Amino acid sequence: MYRLIQIELFKIFKRPRTYIAFAAITALIGIIQVGLKIDGAEYASFVMADFNSSFSVDGNILNGYFVCYVILQLLLVHVPLLIALIAADMVSGEANMGTLRLLLTKPISRTEFILAKFIAAAIYTLLLLIWMAFLALFVSMWVFGTDDMFIMKSSYAVVIREDDIFWRYTGAFAFAALAMITVASLGFFLSIFAENSIGPIVATMSVIVVCTILSTMNIPLFNTIKPYLFTTHMIGWKEFFDLQVNDANEAIQGSIQNIDKLIRSVAVLSIHVALFLFGSWFIFRKKDILS
Repeated sequence: MYRLIQIELFKIFKRPRTYIAFAAITALIGIIQVGLKIDGAEYASFVMADFNSSFSVDGNILNGYFVCYVILQLLLVHVPLLIALIAADMVSGEANMGTLRLLLTKPISRTEFILAKFIAAAIYTLLLLIWMAFLALFVSMWVFGTDDMFIMKSSYAVVIREDDIFWRYTGAFAFAALAMITVASLGFFLSIFAENSIGPIVATMSVIVVCTILSTMNIPLFNTIKPYLFTTHMIGWKEFFDLQVNDANEAIQGSIQNIDKLIRSVAVLSIHVALFLFGSWFIFRKKDILS
């Protein structure tokens, strides 16, 4: 199995388009960081506009932790497309090149074949998130420095002490990795049905767009299915940056306000990954390979 995974990773990283995702993330994060470095004071003033008349914040609002939060909000919506470019090509790409039947003549089971390809896609996804974490968090910390973190919510503000932040980003990126692996498992599942890569890639993004719309529309008909859509839970990483308050309405450092909601999101995403992977295995095991 280990050798199969190595081979699949080699296939992934020998394709030029694999590096499009890394290049795109590098360029986008760089643009955001340069923009905030040049006009960051204006952006910070805009964020604080509703609070300047009530209180003042002593410290560097535009620090690396805050910049990383802004980057995550902007980019995690678009990363699924970059993941779909690879995950939705894992099986359909072999069919398109006419190598799928040849591969299955080797002394490996279809189960091993599917698991090796899925694990390779998951590793690619994790590497992409690690690269994103390095650029968004560590480079931002180096460029903008560190301080307490000020986050503007819809109706209130959250201030997190500097010594209480890093573990939250560790959890947030781990959660984002699970969310992106869910996307990868969806693309992988759809690639089982096609003999070219375009169809599964477009289908993956279409499913995400439709489910996202259903997740955000406040219509009673859709409210019953919202809790079961994986897109409803993909932004659960934000729960790491919401604190509980005590009876005096003071933030409790080291806490997470909606820990139950976070656990539920992890469970729903994990179930989706398991279902997509099982569906891929079950269908591929019985599939007639004609290409």
